[in-house]
Amino acid sequence: MRLILMDNYPRDQHGIVYRRTALSVGWSDYLLNQGVKRGELTKIWAGAFAVGDHTPSELYRLRSIAASTLTEGNVLSHQSAASVHGLAMLLPDLSKVHTTSGAKAGKISARRHLHPGYLDASEVVVVDGVAVTSPARTAADVACGASDFAQALAVMDSALRNGVTADDIAEILDGTRAGVGIARRALAFADAGSENPGESWGRAQMICAGLPVPRLQQEFHGADGRFVARCDYTWCGRLVGEFDGMVKYQKYVRTGETPFDVVRREKAREDALRKLDVMVIRWVWDDLLTDRVVPLVADWLRRLGLSAA
Repeated sequence: MRLILMDNYPRDQHGIVYRRTALSVGWSDYLLNQGVKRGELTKIWAGAFAVGDHTPSELYRLRSIAASTLTEGNVLSHQSAASVHGLAMLLPDLSKVHTTSGAKAGKISARRHLHPGYLDASEVVVVDGVAVTSPARTAADVACGASDFAQALAVMDSALRNGVTADDIAEILDGTRAGVGIARRALAFADAGSENPGESWGRAQMICAGLPVPRLQQEFHGADGRFVARCDYTWCGRLVGEFDGMVKYQKYVRTGETPFDVVRREKAREDALRKLDVMVIRWVWDDLLTDRVVPLVADWLRRLGLSAA
């Protein structure tokens, strides 16, 4: 195992500290436990620690890698493989590490979900030394196990956004398996233009409600040809919908700016769109949680004569 010595902790290339490695280079269980107490280390698996602060999704990725490294013979799959590939998921359950083996029967414990099933050689790839299911197989597995259409759509959107082809996913879904119906429907509506799970969730709600499917990331230009805006959702070039997550504002913060500066710039952008006779409506994460998006969109589609309803 290649070691990188940083902050005195013997980490591997993923930034994980393994107990067995630390002991071999002079550390002790006492020193490791003191690191945990001081908040320098987080125990992510039996015999494995992460260094420093991490988001829950980052810790889950490291936990999955550690579990794979310490347990030979299984391939990371489902949510665990998605975390390694960087596939975005909507409200994922990150309580268990998911692996797939050739066993006929699966096994679920408090921290691990072993899935049965055969993996073709083409469905397994190695990412930074870790064996995981391919991006296409991973997207198919997560979508088939999704609790609803929105979760399935979010991972399909992310897969296409990351360069996976719809044909590759469709080939994996060409058969009988649990959840394949919702996964195929999600693939049929999948769009690489969806930039995050929140945008996918909003579109999923519209699709399930039977509203016209919006165009994603349409660009608008002024009469002089100057670029005005690129919008999350557009209907017939007359109605624009924008999902305002804080991540979006943080993403567009320029050097020396605050999120408030981005909000102010967004207001000027919206005014420019209105001058083009484009109506702009907005919603936030809480609106998705409380089912307020569909009534908002449906109301404005009717007002503008863009819906038959």
